[in-house]
Amino acid sequence: MEQKGRNYRRYKDGDSEDNWELSEKIFQQDTSYKCPTYIHRTPPCQGSCPAGEDIRGWLNIVRGIEKPPADLADKEFGWAQYAYQRSTDANPFPAIMGRVCPAPCEDGCNRNEVEDHVGINAVEHFIGDFALENNFPLHPAGPDTGKKVALIGGGIASLTCAYQLRRMGHACTIYEGREMLGGMMRYGIPGYRTPRTVLDGEIERILALGVTVKTGMKVGVDIELEQLERDYDAVFVGIGAQGGSPLPVPGASEASNCISGISFLDAFNDGRLHHSSQKVLVIGGGDTAMDVAAVARRLGHIKNSHDKDRPENVVLGHTAHDVATIASRQGADVTVVYRRPIDQMPATKMEIKHIQQEGVKIAHSLAPIEVVMDGPDRARALRVIEADWSTGKMVPIEGSERDIECDLIVAAIGQKCDFTGMEELDNGWGLMNADANYRWPARDGIFLGGDVIKPHLLTTAVGHASIAAKAIDHYLNNEDQIKPPKVDVHHFSLLEKLRETGHEPQDYDHVQQTGTDHAAFAVHNYEDRSDNQIVPADELFLGHFDFSERYKRSENDISSDNVLSHFDERLFGPDPAAAQQEADRCMSCGICFECDNCVIYCPQDAIFRVKKDQQTMGRYVDTDYGKCIGCHICKDVCPSGYIQMGLGA
Repeated sequence: MEQKGRNYRRYKDGDSEDNWELSEKIFQQDTSYKCPTYIHRTPPCQGSCPAGEDIRGWLNIVRGIEKPPADLADKEFGWAQYAYQRSTDANPFPAIMGRVCPAPCEDGCNRNEVEDHVGINAVEHFIGDFALENNFPLHPAGPDTGKKVALIGGGIASLTCAYQLRRMGHACTIYEGREMLGGMMRYGIPGYRTPRTVLDGEIERILALGVTVKTGMKVGVDIELEQLERDYDAVFVGIGAQGGSPLPVPGASEASNCISGISFLDAFNDGRLHHSSQKVLVIGGGDTAMDVAAVARRLGHIKNSHDKDRPENVVLGHTAHDVATIASRQGADVTVVYRRPIDQMPATKMEIKHIQQEGVKIAHSLAPIEVVMDGPDRARALRVIEADWSTGKMVPIEGSERDIECDLIVAAIGQKCDFTGMEELDNGWGLMNADANYRWPARDGIFLGGDVIKPHLLTTAVGHASIAAKAIDHYLNNEDQIKPPKVDVHHFSLLEKLRETGHEPQDYDHVQQTGTDHAAFAVHNYEDRSDNQIVPADELFLGHFDFSERYKRSENDISSDNVLSHFDERLFGPDPAAAQQEADRCMSCGICFECDNCVIYCPQDAIFRVKKDQQTMGRYVDTDYGKCIGCHICKDVCPSGYIQMGLGA
């Protein structure tokens, strides 16, 4: 693998002109009027995380840079519990996220400019599992405010919103139409990817904060929305999009064996579907399509089955499979049909690789045009046409039509919500509209989040719910809503860290003073730009970082030969040592990680380490401006981009 970072130089061979911006050309011989300032900015991993997790923070805790507070410092794995606390400040589901999140944070990781991204998912997998094994608690509920919030739907959005609201002290009641909580985590993602013991463990910790749950209560059917509005101070709608979009081609609506991917996975996860069909076509290129294909391969088919045992009858709720028939099932021929080239499939590369290893065929650049019928209500084939994408747009190739024989067509091409009894919420597209604070614009007191806005990732629903919880809190306190910052994430707070370590600033007496560069009522030589700036790779000293191969989680050996009836987890999380080793690859973009480069290379000895009894994360070095000549060397050798040059006297 190419080691990119060691090639970093300000000037390249053959350069004859400097590449400083005009605003930087302020040198007089070897001095300037710009001196180092310590600027905290958001790292791109966090900026890419829809839940806004402080990823850099919990990676720095795992690697040992940021120390746990006194109550955890003496525990053997106090660092792991502290990392869990930092992680769950934003997202109470680290064990689930470490398994199934497609990790856009890793795509944004600046380490990609050196050799390969940090294995963020792997470390989160460790944090989540270790917390469950050791019964680490979530952040506690806050003092009771006397306010009550109803949450519609028991999926990840409502659970996360309830968690954040309980931390604020508001009473929460979740209304769920099914008998169990979990939403798409339970009914939309195969159980071997979200193990039920893990899912239940993470849900139970939220409920332990005092969340009331009413299952088997479908709002709009068993209780009216208007009743909730009368009984509660605010309402959060997190019903998810658990209805599948139909295949929009002739014949699809008439064919009983043309079903949605959401319904297929629902029947499987609900324990009703135990085998599939011999020839299965899955339409779509997203993660839901990959899950359907993987499940169909694991389920296989029954050669001599009755009509009532056809999977479509089970999926549609007409019947249920007899478990005794499982012993006679055989492998299924599963093909994913996608209209774009395979490299444009929105599913994660890992999921695409896995289904191919398991024997799923991918037929790409094929657009469905018709469901070919065998009788009045059953499909025997899918008619497709080849598509040319060389222009960037789909151009059907005339004369390339062909039929792909099938026993079952599963369309995984979109999702919509079920607004039965709450039709007023529907924006006409099977979803809801929301403003920047995730309020429903049509009526005060109703907030929303998750797939009800736009079907996306689990971690997106977590992010929505956190922002909505803050908006609900403002609403309950009769406060004006706050315009979300440009970078709206769960930021590291130096002030909170100083309080945690007993170094918080003293109270300001509001008496005008001069010469306050050492006054104890202020935090000096530090600027927080994290709510509006993300630190880019070109402001890091990439040459500092040695080549270090990414840790890759070990996998269950699942191939086309043994995939039938294989419902064990594929991925194994790292142990503590491996998690620490991988976290150590983090470049701590946007904040100091105590490398000492600035101290070592400063020619004037102007930069010094803060005294040990005053140090904490973000307060490791300081500058004696009486010695500083503004040579910029400290900025050039700062690996994390934490040092920027600011005007001084």
